[in-house]
Amino acid sequence: MRRILFYMIPAMLLSASHAYSQWKSYILSPKGDTLNCVDQNDKKQGRWVIHVDELRGEPGYEEEGVFKNNRKEGLWRTYTLGGDISGVEFYKWGLKEGVCQYFGMNGTLLREESWRAINPDKEYDTLQVEDVDKLDSYKTVVVKNEGAAIKDGVWKYYDPATGRVARQETYTVGKLEHPAAQQTAAAVAPKTVAKPKEVLEFEKKIGKKKVRVQDGSVY
Repeated sequence: MRRILFYMIPAMLLSASHAYSQWKSYILSPKGDTLNCVDQNDKKQGRWVIHVDELRGEPGYEEEGVFKNNRKEGLWRTYTLGGDISGVEFYKWGLKEGVCQYFGMNGTLLREESWRAINPDKEYDTLQVEDVDKLDSYKTVVVKNEGAAIKDGVWKYYDPATGRVARQETYTVGKLEHPAAQQTAAAVAPKTVAKPKEVLEFEKKIGKKKVRVQDGSVY
């Protein structure tokens, strides 16, 4: 048994050394997780935790999510410096994609934004969008890449006191549909919104969110 362990320990150390050597820099969480990795090509990879201090009256925040080849990918969460969740966003190619939600105090939903990501590697991209004049019918739209995501879908703004929809807007590939007819608080039927799943999951966690890390730079 001792002989087996004698051979296993160096192998494990060699494997760990090889894993870390692929990163130009990284940090370690208290649990030993490898975070904020930068590869040998100076591209951000894997799970990241980003801390931004308050500056010139703008509140600071922390955000966490995954980078893939220097671009945000998938689910990202944003927190206040006090540890409260303030945003849930989804990314594709480093651009917002799908429905993103933003919260106030106590996890109150303030607004929902709907985005469509454009492939940044193409000068033009083609999107399938619903034809507003024909139910369940879609058409192909060619979009010029402006280096940013496009507003697409329903945007909702909530009354923080009641949780009801106060206003909503509908966009089709960046174009606001029927601006004069957008619904207002008086036109929208009262609707109480339950806390989103992401907020409920967050509230189950113990204490405020604070990520402590140690530098693992291999420069």
